This record gives sequence, structure tokens and C-alpha cells, in this order.
Amino acid sequence: MSRIGKLPVTVPAGVEVTVSDHNLVTVKGPKGTLSEQISTLIKVDQEEGKLHFSAVNDSREANMQFGLARSLVNNMVHGVTVGYEKQLEMIGVGYRAEKKGKDLVMQLGYSHPVIMTDPEGIETVCTSNTEITVKGASKAQVGNYAAVIRAWRSPEPYLGKGIRYKGEYVRRKEGKTGK
Repeated sequence: MSRIGKLPVTVPAGVEVTVSDHNLVTVKGPKGTLSEQISTLIKVDQEEGKLHFSAVNDSREANMQFGLARSLVNNMVHGVTVGYEKQLEMIGVGYRAEKKGKDLVMQLGYSHPVIMTDPEGIETVCTSNTEITVKGASKAQVGNYAAVIRAWRSPEPYLGKGIRYKGEYVRRKEGKTGK
């Protein structure tokens, strides 16, 4: 059995959790509403502001889903109360970003600006012209959108230019040496 799965999920005040018959868990909070389909091999019990998870049987699949189900619901509860954010920084001459309405406009060394519209439930903020913050309630959506932005110019090892996560270490390589 999973050690993570055995831990209960505490539901804070102001957060409403509903579990349907087919294990569709819906979490409503101040930052939005999230829902996730949990495997039917997992039983979710709700009591006194806590959620308890248990495997229906002792099969290998149930054990695999046990800790995952608890982590997904815990991430949803955290997301609708506090939220998630990823910070990106742009390193390179002429690399910059700005916000125009719901569009993120980036100059990345291409012949044209890269324009990305924020998806539903995700917000991007430009704290400076070289720093981007991606915010939202869903941990998966925030991480995915940050990865999509980073993929436009991932950091290269020779000059270190590109878009990287804040605090990410990029291993530098030595260039060619002359005779």
C-alpha cells in the first residue's frame, strides 16, 4: 500500500468537494472549479472535513492507483485555495515579452513576434520584460502551458540563450577550439 495514499486530504473552509457515483471528484473553491475522474478501484470517503482513500481490492492495479488518486485530489484542493505558478526567465539579446490583453507577445529572435493567447483558467503575467509568470488553479495546466512557452526557445548549452524556468541550471559546453 502507498504511504501517500494512506494520508487524509484536509479540506479547508470555503472549499466544497463532491464525489459522484462513478468517482468523478469535483472541487470548488475561491480560485475556481476543478474535476478529475478517479479510478473505480479507489473508494473515496468524506468525513469531518477530510477525505480518506482506500483500495477496493488488493490487486496490483488498485495499489498503483491508490497514491495517484490521493495526490490528484490533494493538488486540486491546493489549486482552488492557493493556486500554482511557474516562473520563466528569458536570456538572450533582444528576447523580451509583454502582455497585450489576453495575449502574450514574445520577441525571440525570429523574424516575427510569437503571440500566444492564454487558455481558459490560465493567466500569464510579465513582471519585467524578460520574466513571465504563469498562474492557475490546475497544476497540470500551469506546468503544460509553461512548457509550451519554454519550447519556443529552449535554452541551448553553448551561449545559454533561451527561455528557462527560474532557478533552472543549464549545463554549458565548451565551443570549438582553434589550432
